[in-house]
Amino acid sequence: MKTTVYFLKTVTLSAILLAGISCKRSAEVTLSSKGIETSTDSITVADYATDPNIERGSREFLKILNSGGTPLEKLSKEDARAVLVNAQASVNVDYSGVTESEKTITEDGLTVKLNIVRPANAQGKLPVFMFVHGGGWILGDYPTHKRLVHDLVVLSGYVAVFVNYTPSPEVRYPVAVNEIYAATKWVAKNGNEINVDGSRLGIVGNSAGGNMAAATALIAKEKNGPAIKFVDLLWPVADASFTTESYQKFATDRFLTASVMKWMFDQYTTNAADRKDYHISLVNATQEQLKGFPTTLIQVAENDILRDEGETFGRHLDEAGVNVTTVRYNGTIHDFGLLNALATQPSTRTMLQNAAAALKQNL
Repeated sequence: MKTTVYFLKTVTLSAILLAGISCKRSAEVTLSSKGIETSTDSITVADYATDPNIERGSREFLKILNSGGTPLEKLSKEDARAVLVNAQASVNVDYSGVTESEKTITEDGLTVKLNIVRPANAQGKLPVFMFVHGGGWILGDYPTHKRLVHDLVVLSGYVAVFVNYTPSPEVRYPVAVNEIYAATKWVAKNGNEINVDGSRLGIVGNSAGGNMAAATALIAKEKNGPAIKFVDLLWPVADASFTTESYQKFATDRFLTASVMKWMFDQYTTNAADRKDYHISLVNATQEQLKGFPTTLIQVAENDILRDEGETFGRHLDEAGVNVTTVRYNGTIHDFGLLNALATQPSTRTMLQNAAAALKQNL
């Protein structure tokens, strides 16, 4: 009972700080490339507060989250970023068992700061995975993603290199992807400088970070290097059309809303051709473009607007002959593995264990 009370207090504090992400509930919505539209033929959406398809802890989180607040897309970029920063910082989590360092590198004429997270007391050159953070290309940084990175490092026993790419709207597509590719290329070539084995290299990313992690792997394949052995995409953005069934079912009230995602895309790129390009809309890649893609794990949340596109990308990889596993975590919401308020949920712990096991198996 004490554990339950503590968890609900944690959820409440974080959800209040995250209230800017909330969106008023609508029983019926449809999505088009222009955004959210009402329709008499739309899908009926269950009330999140009583939806049995949402796990208990996430329902409590959402009840507070949806109680009010300015929508995230109505805030300045600075205030929007502060929402995630403050929410994550409000929850006490365990950061023990790792050592941290920073290094600023230059590759392909681009300068990028890296945070290097290593298992404490580990000896020798370890396998390494790049970590590309989410936040809709706008939000997020190392502190907001530190617990997620920490957990992956501790559970896998491998080194994470967190890429501090330049966010949008300060820059637009493809600047951030180019920075991530440059950082990945540098680690592969210069692993000795940070005591990692650059020949045993993976890449992990959540949400928009998953989108850019996949884009980086595609570019590496197209440019014949660096050799990426494994890709883990956590609830990735994979389609800029906003038309999937999960977009219609979960457009409001389940943490990441359709209106927020549309706003985020507008900050990243408004160019229609770019949005259709398979380096952004991963589902548009042909089988030929996907052949030779690294072994991949895709982890998606059941109650997430991005669920269907992540699963579709997984099917396309399979059709192209790629070794891919796609896992849906029932009851979960977008970024369940990132949110510190949900860090102790069984689904989060299992997701992390699955990711770490895949890293150990494939690097």
